[in-house]
Amino acid sequence: MILTMLAIFLAHVLLGLPLFIALLVTALSGFLFVDPSMILRMMPQQFFGGIDVFSLMAIPLFILAGNLMNASGLTERLMGLARLMVGHLRGGMGHVNVVSSVFFAGVNGSAVADTSALGSLLVPAMEKEGYSRAFAAGLTAGSSLIGPIIPPSIFMILYASLTNTSVGDLFLAGIVPGLLLGVAFMAMNAWYAWRHRLPKSGRLPRPRELGVAFVAALPALVAPFIIVAGIVLGLVTPTESGALTALYVALCGAVLGGLRLRHCWQAIKDTARLTSTIFLIMAASATISWLLSYAQVPAQFVSLLTPYIDHAVIILLLLSAITFVTGMFMEEVSALMLLTPIFAPVAMMAGIDPVHLGVIITLNITIALITPPLGACVFVAAAVSRLEIVSLFRTIWPFVLMALGVLLLLILFPGLTLWLPHVVG
Repeated sequence: MILTMLAIFLAHVLLGLPLFIALLVTALSGFLFVDPSMILRMMPQQFFGGIDVFSLMAIPLFILAGNLMNASGLTERLMGLARLMVGHLRGGMGHVNVVSSVFFAGVNGSAVADTSALGSLLVPAMEKEGYSRAFAAGLTAGSSLIGPIIPPSIFMILYASLTNTSVGDLFLAGIVPGLLLGVAFMAMNAWYAWRHRLPKSGRLPRPRELGVAFVAALPALVAPFIIVAGIVLGLVTPTESGALTALYVALCGAVLGGLRLRHCWQAIKDTARLTSTIFLIMAASATISWLLSYAQVPAQFVSLLTPYIDHAVIILLLLSAITFVTGMFMEEVSALMLLTPIFAPVAMMAGIDPVHLGVIITLNITIALITPPLGACVFVAAAVSRLEIVSLFRTIWPFVLMALGVLLLLILFPGLTLWLPHVVG
């Protein structure tokens, strides 16, 4: 049954059908195998039930906050601060790219939005500094992986809704891995700058200049603390935190003069467009997830991994390998929704902390965003940098390997992920 459903799904994707339709047709074929009488009764119920989760309302609100941040000019303020902090170093614009991604990750939580917002500004600037356009676009796509790891994270919210894990703990657990990704990509950029003898650009900023830039960017820097502190301290739910963040960014944009009514309307339209796409995919994926659970596929999967159940590291390596390969050929939200209900029981039996598992799955799914042949961030980076997609796919592999190195580090040393939640908790 599983192989037949997989073949049907791949066939419909190759035919160019919208992804949620391909998923629904796949679910329909699965119901025909299991029990055709449940089609009219269970498919609609699971389709709507998959998105009838209150915590999922946080997703459009965080997306809206990121869109409002771009429209209000706060993103440029963050980039200005990053330029003063690291722009004077050799390969400064590459470092600015990574640090800007760290800052931007604290509001949006979307790698694709990060690539689109920063790529159009930073790729030309890096090219002027002596970078090849392909490396500049690759670094932009690679550093965008920080977005879904540092809170808020759309993928972590989805994982929490599927496993009843604390969103606050997941957000805290993502901070150190996100910063590790940033350090890894900055090291890679420093090596590139040294190898190609890129000149130092600019000068060491005066404390006053740095202070002025910090004050200018402070309204944007406060947003991540509102998100994390509110959830961790139990003051707000993730959904309320998203609403509060969107309202805060809108007020900051209006007060600082960069946000107009037409900008708000465009941000709302962009948010509705992206949210509808995500939720349709989630609903269709939830239908398949329920069907797989009904057919006891997770139990069968657990039985296959039983010989390794006492070795948590081996289990995580196997789950990561499956997730990595799946993410190469399937849209990321779908992969997360389909794999999490199967993987969670295995991890529980192996004694793996669900928060640790959530970060590992999230990073795996995120790496798929820059992995050929379907990496969405690579397509966006190619579009904003006006590069051939094949050329960028050849350049992106070192960034994939760097991210996989960070993933391996997190698997071998769970304390890197769990330290901050335990300290705060």
